Amino acid sequence: MQNWKKALVFGSIGAGAVLILTGRRPVGMACAAAGLAVLASEYPEKFETVWENAPDYLQKGMQIFATLQKVGEGFAEDAERRSVSAWRNVRSEYGS
Repeated sequence: MQNWKKALVFGSIGAGAVLILTGRRPVGMACAAAGLAVLASEYPEKFETVWENAPDYLQKGMQIFATLQKVGEGFAEDAERRSVSAWRNVRSEYGS
């Protein structure tokens, strides 16, 4: 891939990500889509493979997200227990 195409792809995808994160979702999606379109025109066979395997990628992503959610809930429950215990210790030490 030529240098100007690399710059176009990375620049538009990067700008799209920044725009999405700053709340300008439609413009950000358009920029990212333009970069991906140039990339797809350069490597059509690889994009076809990714498209065919997309359901597997999505399933694995959902499994990872579910696992992270369970871990996060465990941390939240543990933090809540510790805070209740600390509050009880403070109340018993200083009386209320």
